[in-house]
Amino acid sequence: MSRSTEPTSSSSSPTLLNPPPRAWALAGWALLPLRLFIGVTFLFAGMQKLANPNFFDPNSPASIQAQLIASERVSPIHFLTGHLLEVATPLGIVISLAEIAIGLGILLGLWTRIAAIGGAVLAFSLFLTVSFHASPFYTGADLVFFFAFLPFVIAGAGGAPSLDAWIARRAATEKGAGDPTNYVIPFAAVQDACGNYQDGRCSAQGGSACGPVGCPVLGGGRASVVERKGVDEVDRRAVVIGSTAAAAAGVAGIVIAGASAGLGRAIDGAPKAKSSTTDLNGGGSSGTTTTTAGGGSGAPSGTKIGPASAVAVGGAATFTGPNGDPGVVLQPKDGEFVAYDAICPHAGCTVAYSKAADLLVCPCHASEFKISNGDVIAGPSPTGLTKWKVAKGSDGQLYITV
Repeated sequence: MSRSTEPTSSSSSPTLLNPPPRAWALAGWALLPLRLFIGVTFLFAGMQKLANPNFFDPNSPASIQAQLIASERVSPIHFLTGHLLEVATPLGIVISLAEIAIGLGILLGLWTRIAAIGGAVLAFSLFLTVSFHASPFYTGADLVFFFAFLPFVIAGAGGAPSLDAWIARRAATEKGAGDPTNYVIPFAAVQDACGNYQDGRCSAQGGSACGPVGCPVLGGGRASVVERKGVDEVDRRAVVIGSTAAAAAGVAGIVIAGASAGLGRAIDGAPKAKSSTTDLNGGGSSGTTTTTAGGGSGAPSGTKIGPASAVAVGGAATFTGPNGDPGVVLQPKDGEFVAYDAICPHAGCTVAYSKAADLLVCPCHASEFKISNGDVIAGPSPTGLTKWKVAKGSDGQLYITV
């Protein structure tokens, strides 16, 4: 019986429940857990931003505006990030939609290399603006995500279950090119099955020694686009099918984005930010002009930041410190004041007082600090907050010494 030359049906191709032999040795299958994690993470990140009104609220310490302001202090490209404040909200929307698109692309394995390039660019951008000075460096996730995307830039979905693999098989089958799926076999098995193998030599290569390098069998019957120096009918068909799938995924992404934004506001899961602290600077971001008291005035030495009466017992107030950093002053007990530089040592975000937890909390990466001494008790911050000396003058004003 002669062997059929017709291409096999794609129904016999490997699936999650029926992986090919030695699947662990194929890049796509070995990286499948990482691909699923990155896809789910980026999809969730984009949905979470759109569902959280505080992300777009300039008054919230968790907003993109606050993160851009923080990046001006720590980012090596701070000279660029300052100009982005004017378009912070549109930028936040673009980042959210990009995360959803990248997440869907990686998760579905659709145009995987393009999605991975986008993810790597976004992760590296966040590394430069948000976590560049994270200490130790491995506590910043952005750099880790950047390198996690690189294998998919190189190998794509790597033959693992994906829309890319399905599109390639379908296009090849429709044009009679056969199944393009890669499989792993020992080279000894190639020698046993190859009709060109004779006494350790390869008749297809002029009698040279048989080996994996240059093997016409391992090279496959269809050359790459680079080797062919152009596209063929299989490539064109794959682009058509891939574009249709990408358009469908784009519509799904828009629906997901709209549903996330609408649901977040409908259930009010993240209410608009309302400051739990008093602003001693009267609501201005740069603060009012401070003065340094002299020893003969009866007031403590230091910089006046505002009236002590504005800081409630068990509450907090914000101000701009003498060094230009945002500060926070608290009154844990009646007549007892503590003040800190509000810059989180991890990535430069501004911490906020959580009355419910009675802690100072970083809204960016959830580091938590004690009220009593500023020590870090949770999160990635390598050190506690910088404590400032605060005293109440006979004039009822608070004075800070840095």
